Amino acid sequence: MVQRNCRPLFLNPVAAGFPSPADDYIERRLDLNEYLVRNPPATFFVRAQGDSMLGAGIHDGDILVVDRSIPPVHNRVVIAAVHGELTVKRLWMRDGMTVLRPENPAYPPLDMTGVEQFEVWGVVTSVIHSL
Repeated sequence: MVQRNCRPLFLNPVAAGFPSPADDYIERRLDLNEYLVRNPPATFFVRAQGDSMLGAGIHDGDILVVDRSIPPVHNRVVIAAVHGELTVKRLWMRDGMTVLRPENPAYPPLDMTGVEQFEVWGVVTSVIHSL
């Protein structure tokens, strides 16, 4: 059984101006699991390390929400195991080639075509980023 920990979700967007009393604008309670996790039995969380995916909005220390039930198709951001190490990259699949592409030009793409120790663990569905 999943324990719910719901927080207020405000009906009106927040303006970057003067604050106002907000209790009158609460739409409903928001459960982040409900919002971020589409398929609980197939979902896991992992913390990103490094800067190879900055172009995709993934920063060092971000928490990634990963769903194993979503098919890993071309151009999805995925978590993959390569030679026993986990990595987050954009999946590129064309003309029989499979490449893991970083979203930072400082890093080279990883050609996975024919690599035996390669497995996609899941598709990244959300990024939790602290300011």
